[in-house]
Amino acid sequence: MFGTIKEALEYIKKNEIRQIDVKVGDLQGRWRRMTYSAANVGQRLFEEGTGISLSPYPGYRTVESGDMKVIPDVTTAFLDPFHEYPTLSFICNMHMNDGSRYVRDPRYVIQQAEAYLGKVVPKAEALFSPEMEFYIFDNANYGVDARASYFTVEAPAAGWTESEEPLYRIGLPKCGQIDQPLDRYANVRERMVARIEETGIKVKYHHHELGTPGQMEVEVLFDSALRSADAMMVMKYMIKCTAVEDGCLATFMPKPLHGHAGNGIHFHQYLTNGGKSLFYDKKGYGGMSQMGLSYLAGLLEHTPALMGLGNASTNSYRRFAPNLAAPMKLFFGVGNRSSALRIPGYAINEREARVEYRMPDGTANPYLIIAAQLLAGLEGVTRKMDPTAMGFGPYDVNVYALPEEEQAKIKDIPTEFGPALAALDGDRAFLKQGDAFADELIDAWLQVKQGELIDVKVRPHPQEWVAYFDL
Repeated sequence: MFGTIKEALEYIKKNEIRQIDVKVGDLQGRWRRMTYSAANVGQRLFEEGTGISLSPYPGYRTVESGDMKVIPDVTTAFLDPFHEYPTLSFICNMHMNDGSRYVRDPRYVIQQAEAYLGKVVPKAEALFSPEMEFYIFDNANYGVDARASYFTVEAPAAGWTESEEPLYRIGLPKCGQIDQPLDRYANVRERMVARIEETGIKVKYHHHELGTPGQMEVEVLFDSALRSADAMMVMKYMIKCTAVEDGCLATFMPKPLHGHAGNGIHFHQYLTNGGKSLFYDKKGYGGMSQMGLSYLAGLLEHTPALMGLGNASTNSYRRFAPNLAAPMKLFFGVGNRSSALRIPGYAINEREARVEYRMPDGTANPYLIIAAQLLAGLEGVTRKMDPTAMGFGPYDVNVYALPEEEQAKIKDIPTEFGPALAALDGDRAFLKQGDAFADELIDAWLQVKQGELIDVKVRPHPQEWVAYFDL
């Protein structure tokens, strides 16, 4: 929004901004914030930052060393429409008290990854475009204690809740891109997109997805790695707050409902220079250059470790089961939506030749998973990996229709969170390229996520009651 601190301060004064929100992302990908009175904010906040305690954030500092400081990035400013008084929000970078960057700051990780790109492929820029899937429910209730474990959702279009307003119930088994009046939440989604666009983020399209009870998708145009991660944080905020404002709830949970489509995040990505895709070669398979093929080989090679970051919950792995849309085999192909990595057939040209990585979901920290994808791809480039020689295809058929002996030749993904975290722990060298991921960050991530894994593991599951209570 602003190019300089001076521009930001002039805007605050001219537009009678009452409050300044400084936002920082925690390790898991949630925003935390402090709010300052704009009347008492000056240039010092933007140059020197402000004190903050990171000890309440899992995976960061402990209480005896929690004092840090954060410095707002003036280029990230956006007007927050969900406050009673005019409020301007800024995303911040985290710093140690001596001014050095905090190595566990997710924004620092992605900034280091982008800097490393400049050394591997001089003058190149990495561009990303995420497709974000989520559900909208009229309401959701959930809880767990020693006495009860439950969740319920209200979804009138699926016939689960009576509605006071007239509505059509969706009878289609696959309802992707349905039109009104079946698209019950179309107006809510349009308001979400309007709020997103008001922050300067460019939306490509939005539509109803395959999930009958109210699954949505919003895709944005390409931007740099850092700006794409910032955009994902802003989008999740705008989507969830707009839903609450409209009397409903939005969730990016990967598999909220059994028997209905899961929520993923597909990342379109490529390297560019001078307005041309470095992944394009009209003579290559799928219009891919050797660089593009090596980049996608790096993504596929490191997918088990990437899933430890990008599929960052026990719930993530409920997406992966036979006959579901989420990919379970490590291969690539042109236009093949059963693949872990797809080359979009409609984008084979010198401007936008790209790959689409289809594994991650909304439990990922956007900064960490985008940085990790870039680093995995760059290792493929530096090592000149050959995806075909490595057994990743290409496959231009539905591999799940192949004979079992043919399917067995294709590598499988981890289908549980524990093995994915183990893969991340054992395959971390590529993440440390360019000093992007520090060992202490990876260790902190593993500690937090292994704690979540145990929290789920030690609790009885309702399906266990159904199956075993009467034995």
